[in-house]
Amino acid sequence: MDYRMLEDGDKVMVAVSGGKDSLTLLRILNDRRKFVPIKYSLIAVHIDMGYPESISRQMKSYFKKIGVDFRVVKSDELKKTGPKDINCFWCSWNRRKVLFQTADKLGCTKVALGHHMDDIIETTLMNLFFQGEISTMAPKQELFKGKIVIIRPMAYVEEREISGFAKSEKLRVYSCKCPHSELSQRFMMSKIVSQVKRTCPEVKKNIFRSLRRIKKDYLL
Repeated sequence: MDYRMLEDGDKVMVAVSGGKDSLTLLRILNDRRKFVPIKYSLIAVHIDMGYPESISRQMKSYFKKIGVDFRVVKSDELKKTGPKDINCFWCSWNRRKVLFQTADKLGCTKVALGHHMDDIIETTLMNLFFQGEISTMAPKQELFKGKIVIIRPMAYVEEREISGFAKSEKLRVYSCKCPHSELSQRFMMSKIVSQVKRTCPEVKKNIFRSLRRIKKDYLL
């Protein structure tokens, strides 16, 4: 409601990787349709990038089980790229490209992503440390002159809460198999935040809150 993410008549694509975040988002957006006054439709989309141990079959089975419309889209970008060129940025960029193309093809008005508060905090630090800028993921973001609108409904939710929900609801979660996952910049930022939290328990909320409390008179 703070960002007016959903409106009557929205056709919302939910990007589902199979991890706890996207599965939780799909579950919440699907369940809340039963009682919220806003009427919107959902379509779950899983992008199969062609990595070994594909979970496409399991995703199809799950989507059918909970009764949501879905598409499993296969990408052949992996076949065109050498191993040395594959990294977190490459994977994220190509997956996002396929998502946007699919959203446009299906006539979706919103694309819902499972990013949470921890992701926003880590992105803030990554951009500060590695890009030399102060920026982050926006809870709601218009792209291509408003043709595609990204929403992140779990922007206020900490990762630990999502983990607890996934466990209590017995969601079948598929962990990331990427060999780069624990070498990424994001993983590094997560470790830094965890270390600081030992002496400053409110560090996550403080970083998140700082993005709304910009003191322009104290910037260069």
